[in-house]
Amino acid sequence: MVKAIIEIPENENRILTILKGKHGFRNKEQVIISLIKEAEQNLEPEIRPEYLKKLMKIDKQKGIPFKNIEELRRLTGE
Repeated sequence: MVKAIIEIPENENRILTILKGKHGFRNKEQVIISLIKEAEQNLEPEIRPEYLKKLMKIDKQKGIPFKNIEELRRLTGE
């Protein structure tokens, strides 16, 4: 675990104290860790709706049945 000494402005320190009491944390360190974990969840990229539609379209497509690679090459003209 990494230890860090940070300077927090007075107003932000009050906010940490309020959050500490509101969520029942034992210290401000737990508040900061909680805020970082919440921010981490927001970092995960969201899938755009148009990409989801594209994936659904691909999922519904039927493939070409083949027995071996030579048959597949014949079917696709390669």
